[in-house]
Amino acid sequence: MGEARQREGLSSIGKAWCLTLFVAEEIPATIVIYVALLMFLQMGMALAEATFFSALLFLPWALKSFIRSLVEHVMHPRLLLHTVEILLCGALVLLAYCCNKGVLPVFYSLFSVCLLCSIHSLASQACYERTIHPLYRRFLTPPGQMCSQMAIVFTYGAFIFLVGILQVYSRNIRYSWQVGSYVAAGVFLLFTLFHLAFLTFSNDNSQVEERHCSKKILPSRGNFWRGASLLFLLLLPQGLMFYARVLYLYDVHSNGGLQCTIQEIGFAQGTVGVIAFSLGLLLGRRIVRKTTLRGGSNGGGNSFWLMACSLALSPFVYLLMTIYPPQYLLHLSFCTGMAQLFFGLGLGACRFPLTDISGTRYNALLNHLRIPPLATVMLLPMAASGYLVSQLGYTNFFLFNTICAFFCLLGIFVLRRP
Repeated sequence: MGEARQREGLSSIGKAWCLTLFVAEEIPATIVIYVALLMFLQMGMALAEATFFSALLFLPWALKSFIRSLVEHVMHPRLLLHTVEILLCGALVLLAYCCNKGVLPVFYSLFSVCLLCSIHSLASQACYERTIHPLYRRFLTPPGQMCSQMAIVFTYGAFIFLVGILQVYSRNIRYSWQVGSYVAAGVFLLFTLFHLAFLTFSNDNSQVEERHCSKKILPSRGNFWRGASLLFLLLLPQGLMFYARVLYLYDVHSNGGLQCTIQEIGFAQGTVGVIAFSLGLLLGRRIVRKTTLRGGSNGGGNSFWLMACSLALSPFVYLLMTIYPPQYLLHLSFCTGMAQLFFGLGLGACRFPLTDISGTRYNALLNHLRIPPLATVMLLPMAASGYLVSQLGYTNFFLFNTICAFFCLLGIFVLRRP
């Protein structure tokens, strides 16, 4: 019996390469989440329109639970995964083709990429669960999270840098985005071919999986709405500034922005910012691990407030940046890194209301921004942020955002009272 379990464990660890599924998924997902706004702005969209259409790209992730019920029994998970990856290659090629056809075709192609990414996430999770034994997944989760975040760093930073260099030499914005999209499609094609050739799939762990699933904490109906309200209040400030921070970096001096090049944005936000965000996630995860979740929304104590207050500090950093604009790239990177560190750390506080809403369903997911409840509560603030910026200006907007964060903390205090 012991030898059989040892062989099973070695077999599971030997299949650790399946983490490339999650790495590959970050290539198109990063383009949709972080890069699409810059594409819309450089193709002539106004601030309000750019943030509205960028926020709509979160719809497939907000509706992922509904999508799961549609695709779960469509076909075998391995066949579904290969089909979606081939379609994603085609969608990225379509995105490159549409870069010369106007803004709306670009939006439609990006939306198709996002929809396929949400299905790819479901298929990847199914393959991961059936391939790796649950007893050994805890050893693979940390490297999986690290690989996922590093894929975001590389895709965001390298993709933006490549497009920026092409814009300098070609003086053609649409052509630069087109070439960058073709390169992204080519890189993703390599992962697709690798998975087609080497991905193995097993149902040996199905009974073990069912046994472990039965131990999961079930959500409490009585606390659902309070958990949803807490989640909204926690993420409202971040939803407002998620796109506004990029607008501030990109916009011209006459409008109050810093007028950074997209290479500078790619380094400050895509490299330094994402690394700081990943460190914040790691720190928040360790804090949550040491804190019991059995108390639901009232659990966590001081740890919860530490993480909740860090979410409120993030817009305050950008308020200071509008008052004392950074003059050098080093200063800019430090400020964006601190804001992203606070954001990543604060996401740990969302685990407590998430337990009330969905139990432990999302404990093993790698990318927090694509969890359906988080994507849902952030969608409307993200969509409205461009309009608010155009009406208030950057200093007044981030001042409003900071005050809003303070009142959100007061609301959270009232909701968490026993």
